[in-house]
Amino acid sequence: MISFFEASLKQLSIHHTGNKLLDEYYKLSDEPLKIEDELLGNLLMQYFLKPFEKVNEVYRFYHPNDNLQLNEVFHFANEIFENNALFHEDSQQLAKYLYDVANHPKIKSGEMYVAYFEKVQIEGEQLDVIGIFKSETKDTYLKVFPKEDGFNMSYEQDAISINKLDKGCLIFNVDKEEGYKVVVLDQAKSNNESAVYWKDEFLKLKIRNDSYNQTNNVLGVYKNFVTQKMDDEYEISKADKIDLLNRSMKYFKEKETFDIEEFGNEVIGNAEGIESFKNYKKNYEEEYESPIADSFEIAESAVKKQARAYKSVLKLDKNFHIYIHGNKDMIEKGYDDDKSMNFYKVYFREEE
Repeated sequence: MISFFEASLKQLSIHHTGNKLLDEYYKLSDEPLKIEDELLGNLLMQYFLKPFEKVNEVYRFYHPNDNLQLNEVFHFANEIFENNALFHEDSQQLAKYLYDVANHPKIKSGEMYVAYFEKVQIEGEQLDVIGIFKSETKDTYLKVFPKEDGFNMSYEQDAISINKLDKGCLIFNVDKEEGYKVVVLDQAKSNNESAVYWKDEFLKLKIRNDSYNQTNNVLGVYKNFVTQKMDDEYEISKADKIDLLNRSMKYFKEKETFDIEEFGNEVIGNAEGIESFKNYKKNYEEEYESPIADSFEIAESAVKKQARAYKSVLKLDKNFHIYIHGNKDMIEKGYDDDKSMNFYKVYFREEE
């Protein structure tokens, strides 16, 4: 989705932010960094942009009061896009704000980078982009170099790996009234309390309601419906659950658009089950304030992502795994009274 083949880095400011709960402070640079070394510029482009090549989710800025101007990052990004002369001054303000929201003792100190790029492509459109990044993880690197008739070695501590961007976001200069298009990256585990501040406290982002997220959401909702909700309402075997998941994935791989009526008839095929799924979907939309349209274009990239989470494996004690990829009528479940054990009977034509 994101390409930087023709992109260029035009401006870069670097600051340092600490954790005020640990009595650490921030340090602001007086002026932007002058990048005169072409190799350094290329390495920075790789460090900042390459991690976003496989990011698909697109967000937008928001504010709980529904006033975008109250979102600090949106405000300063908007100023930079409208008046590039304010770039460094606003980068300092962004560093101060990041310091202010770091209200967890596990938040690490680190360098904050604010960059301005041209010709970064998203969804086929080349745009100017503001990037905000933070490096927290430091490594020690060894360097081997020739000396006389052999080699010598040195090391550098507290260095930054260009392959380990800890946190970042790209703000695309498009759809300003809706909160811009924003993609975000955070290597911290999502269940880590210190990870919340980057996306939720600092950036204040909401997922955009585009085809990728519609596809991703409805597949996720359906998977939870089959694997969790159906147990509460029906007696259904794991083989039948896997069949329902396989049929849904087949639908999304073969169709170009999703239609809830068509999906219900072709995949669920039961009036009671269809109504139960619609109610489950409605409850999800209300609970997470994330509406899912009854009809939308299917995003292939979202299908590929969800396919990795759709399991088609029957795990039988610790002895067997049965992978079900096709017709569920080729597998039968039974119970052996003599052995007091369940069994599956599997039909096939050829052994490979």
